[in-house]
Amino acid sequence: MKTLVLGLGNPILSDDGAGIRVAQDVGEKLNDPQITVSETSAAGLSLLDSIVGYDKVIIIDAVQTEKGQAGQIYRMGPEDFSVTKHFTSPHQINLVTALELGKMLDLAMPQKITIFAVEAKDITTFSEKCTPAVEQAIPEMVKMVLEELVG
Repeated sequence: MKTLVLGLGNPILSDDGAGIRVAQDVGEKLNDPQITVSETSAAGLSLLDSIVGYDKVIIIDAVQTEKGQAGQIYRMGPEDFSVTKHFTSPHQINLVTALELGKMLDLAMPQKITIFAVEAKDITTFSEKCTPAVEQAIPEMVKMVLEELVG
Protein backbone atom coordinates (compact mmCIF):
# COMPACT_ATOMS: atom_id res chain seq x y z
CA MET A 1 0.00 0.00 0.00
CA LYS A 2 1.52 3.29 -1.14
CA THR A 3 1.49 5.55 1.93
CA LEU A 4 2.29 9.22 2.56
CA VAL A 5 3.11 10.74 5.94
CA LEU A 6 2.70 14.49 5.50
CA GLY A 7 3.77 17.02 8.11
CA LEU A 8 2.08 20.41 7.75
CA GLY A 9 3.05 23.76 9.21
CA ASN A 10 5.57 26.53 9.35
CA PRO A 11 8.80 25.54 11.10
CA ILE A 12 9.63 29.10 12.16
CA LEU A 13 6.31 29.87 13.88
CA SER A 14 6.73 28.05 17.19
CA ASP A 15 4.00 25.38 17.66
CA ASP A 16 2.92 25.65 14.00
CA GLY A 17 6.05 23.65 13.19
CA ALA A 18 4.99 20.63 15.27
CA GLY A 19 3.61 18.69 12.28
CA ILE A 20 6.86 19.09 10.40
CA ARG A 21 8.90 18.08 13.46
CA VAL A 22 6.82 14.93 13.94
CA ALA A 23 7.17 14.01 10.26
CA GLN A 24 10.95 14.45 10.44
CA ASP A 25 11.17 12.20 13.51
CA VAL A 26 8.94 9.57 11.87
CA GLY A 27 11.08 9.68 8.73
CA GLU A 28 14.22 8.96 10.75
CA LYS A 29 12.64 5.78 12.12
CA LEU A 30 11.35 4.36 8.83
CA ASN A 31 12.98 2.35 6.07
CA ASP A 32 10.09 1.26 3.88
CA PRO A 33 10.00 2.04 0.15
CA GLN A 34 6.17 2.01 0.25
CA ILE A 35 6.11 4.91 2.73
CA THR A 36 6.98 8.47 1.73
CA VAL A 37 7.53 11.08 4.44
CA SER A 38 7.16 14.68 3.34
CA GLU A 39 6.69 18.17 4.74
CA THR A 40 4.83 21.17 3.39
CA SER A 41 3.60 24.61 4.29
CA ALA A 42 0.86 24.29 1.67
CA ALA A 43 -2.80 24.36 2.60
CA GLY A 44 -6.21 23.86 1.03
CA LEU A 45 -6.24 23.19 -2.69
CA SER A 46 -2.44 23.02 -2.87
CA LEU A 47 -2.50 19.86 -0.72
CA LEU A 48 -4.10 17.90 -3.55
CA ASP A 49 -0.77 17.93 -5.40
CA SER A 50 0.86 16.22 -2.41
CA ILE A 51 -1.70 13.48 -1.73
CA VAL A 52 -2.98 12.39 -5.14
CA GLY A 53 -1.80 8.90 -6.07
CA TYR A 54 -1.38 7.55 -2.53
CA ASP A 55 -3.56 4.77 -1.08
CA LYS A 56 -3.20 5.97 2.51
CA VAL A 57 -2.26 9.39 3.87
CA ILE A 58 -1.40 10.41 7.42
CA ILE A 59 -1.48 14.17 7.92
CA ILE A 60 0.21 15.73 10.95
CA ASP A 61 -0.53 19.31 11.98
CA ALA A 62 -1.07 21.75 14.83
CA VAL A 63 -4.53 23.08 15.65
CA GLN A 64 -6.10 25.61 17.96
CA THR A 65 -9.55 24.81 19.32
CA GLU A 66 -11.75 26.71 21.74
CA LYS A 67 -11.46 24.32 24.66
CA GLY A 68 -8.30 22.32 24.00
CA GLN A 69 -5.24 22.33 26.22
CA ALA A 70 -1.80 22.91 24.74
CA GLY A 71 -0.15 19.58 23.98
CA GLN A 72 -3.42 17.66 23.69
CA ILE A 73 -3.27 15.18 20.78
CA TYR A 74 -6.19 14.43 18.48
CA ARG A 75 -6.64 11.54 16.05
CA MET A 76 -9.25 12.43 13.44
CA GLY A 77 -10.52 11.69 9.97
CA PRO A 78 -11.84 14.04 7.29
CA GLU A 79 -15.37 13.35 8.52
CA ASP A 80 -14.51 15.25 11.73
CA PHE A 81 -14.37 18.53 9.80
CA SER A 82 -16.98 20.54 7.98
CA VAL A 83 -16.91 21.30 4.27
CA THR A 84 -16.70 24.92 3.14
CA LYS A 85 -19.89 25.56 1.20
CA HIS A 86 -19.26 29.13 0.08
CA PHE A 87 -15.91 30.62 -0.77
CA THR A 88 -14.71 33.53 -2.82
CA SER A 89 -11.12 32.45 -3.31
CA PRO A 90 -9.11 29.21 -3.46
CA HIS A 91 -7.38 30.31 -0.25
CA GLN A 92 -10.62 29.72 1.66
CA ILE A 93 -10.73 26.05 0.76
CA ASN A 94 -10.02 23.87 3.76
CA LEU A 95 -8.57 20.35 3.69
CA VAL A 96 -11.91 18.55 3.61
CA THR A 97 -13.25 20.73 0.80
CA ALA A 98 -10.06 20.10 -1.18
CA LEU A 99 -10.55 16.33 -0.67
CA GLU A 100 -14.15 16.53 -1.86
CA LEU A 101 -13.07 18.53 -4.90
CA GLY A 102 -10.41 15.93 -5.68
CA LYS A 103 -13.07 13.22 -5.64
CA MET A 104 -15.39 15.28 -7.84
CA LEU A 105 -12.56 15.76 -10.33
CA ASP A 106 -12.03 11.98 -10.30
CA LEU A 107 -8.43 12.29 -9.10
CA ALA A 108 -6.65 9.27 -7.61
CA MET A 109 -7.51 10.19 -4.02
CA PRO A 110 -6.34 8.18 -0.99
CA GLN A 111 -8.77 5.56 0.30
CA LYS A 112 -7.78 6.25 3.91
CA ILE A 113 -6.82 9.57 5.46
CA THR A 114 -5.91 9.94 9.12
CA ILE A 115 -5.11 13.26 10.75
CA PHE A 116 -3.02 13.65 13.88
CA ALA A 117 -3.09 17.13 15.38
CA VAL A 118 -1.62 18.66 18.51
CA GLU A 119 -3.26 21.55 20.32
CA ALA A 120 -0.98 24.53 19.80
CA LYS A 121 -0.43 27.30 22.31
CA ASP A 122 1.55 29.73 20.12
CA ILE A 123 1.49 29.83 16.32
CA THR A 124 2.49 33.48 15.86
CA THR A 125 5.87 33.88 17.56
CA PHE A 126 8.90 33.55 15.32
CA SER A 127 10.75 30.61 16.85
CA GLU A 128 12.05 27.25 15.68
CA LYS A 129 11.15 25.83 19.11
CA CYS A 130 7.73 24.66 20.21
CA THR A 131 6.24 25.65 23.55
CA PRO A 132 7.00 23.16 26.36
CA ALA A 133 3.59 21.41 26.29
CA VAL A 134 3.75 20.86 22.53
CA GLU A 135 7.41 19.83 22.71
CA GLN A 136 6.44 17.14 25.25
CA ALA A 137 3.66 15.88 22.95
CA ILE A 138 5.92 15.35 19.92
CA PRO A 139 7.37 11.94 20.97
CA GLU A 140 3.84 10.63 21.69
CA MET A 141 2.64 11.83 18.29
CA VAL A 142 5.60 10.08 16.62
CA LYS A 143 4.66 6.88 18.44
CA MET A 144 0.99 7.22 17.38
CA VAL A 145 1.91 7.78 13.72
CA LEU A 146 4.25 4.77 13.72
CA GLU A 147 1.51 2.62 15.28
CA GLU A 148 -0.95 3.83 12.63
CA LEU A 149 1.50 2.79 9.91
CA VAL A 150 1.73 -0.80 11.13
CA GLY A 151 -1.93 -1.12 12.13
